[in-house]
Amino acid sequence: MKITGVELRRIAMPLVAPFRTSFGTETTRDILLVRVVTPDAEGWGECVAMSEPLYSPEYADGAADVIRRFLLPALPKTLGVHDVGRTLEPIKGHRMAKAALETAVLDAQLRASGESFGRFLGAAKTRVPCGVSVGIMDSVPQLLDAVAGYLDEGYVRIKLKIEPGWDVEPVRAVRERFGDDLLLQVDANAAYTLADARQLARLDAFDLLLIEQPLANDDLVQHAGLARKLKTPICLDESIESAEHAAAAIALGSCSIINIKPGRLGGYLQARRVHDLCRANGIAVWCGGMLETGLGRAANVALAALPGFTLPGDTSGSRRYYATDITEPFELADGHLKVPTGPGLGVAPIPEVLDEVTTSTEWITL
Repeated sequence: MKITGVELRRIAMPLVAPFRTSFGTETTRDILLVRVVTPDAEGWGECVAMSEPLYSPEYADGAADVIRRFLLPALPKTLGVHDVGRTLEPIKGHRMAKAALETAVLDAQLRASGESFGRFLGAAKTRVPCGVSVGIMDSVPQLLDAVAGYLDEGYVRIKLKIEPGWDVEPVRAVRERFGDDLLLQVDANAAYTLADARQLARLDAFDLLLIEQPLANDDLVQHAGLARKLKTPICLDESIESAEHAAAAIALGSCSIINIKPGRLGGYLQARRVHDLCRANGIAVWCGGMLETGLGRAANVALAALPGFTLPGDTSGSRRYYATDITEPFELADGHLKVPTGPGLGVAPIPEVLDEVTTSTEWITL
């Protein structure tokens, strides 16, 4: 496949409500989209880097710069999707930028061949169960109202963002209000240290599915130590940037569950490798989210249909975050989303909606 040009497009997507985590609050998503054009088809990739380097070292401006200056010049004149990762490997880091470019190449390749993302990745299901991530609120009553609304919409699992000072009491309130049958988990986004082990152990009383990324992203050893102190299973997110990181975490006993986010891992091919590794080692996985538009959501839903994804992911419906998506919206049905079956991602941006939210475009001829 020969790439004739690449478009870098920035869009601003207002969130339906502020989304607060332990590292900050988002009200609008500044998103970098990558469009790869070939003689036979075009493909889209969504970069999940935030506008500021808070979740990870990457940020949207930096991702655009590294794609423009380093990733695109490194690509061979003709290539397939498996060539992208090998070609870009000498460039250190920048996994979210690499993932966006690789996804766009894969989408173009699959659209040209008529194959869907799900079929290419090895999807075993036609629909996937969906959970929802609930941000830190100003009060417990506000949190309970939000959770009630999501359960009324049909979400089958609730994830609560936590931080020091907002952990045991909100979890207790949700468990008491909605009962023991609710699938409930928490996400700390690395907000704690090993000195907080006693406080985190108080969460054991609430029969949680897991506690996600309680400690620093670069400390597998202390996560292993914490795992020995808690009954609640530990899930790693930010710590896992490759199949090698996953293997190390499994060997150390740092976690028993892994949140697979393709952008954090460098793309869907690496995400599939982590899935295969975890499945072979009896480690449960689920698909995380980064407030994606319909483009990124389509790929995530296809990934979440692989057989090793045994826990509901953060593959929420479009309206969880956006009043109007840039693709046809993903609608929840009986707590599930359908896996797209059309060529490539199976969805495409709606031109007039895309134009309305676009803040800049750049065309790069190859």
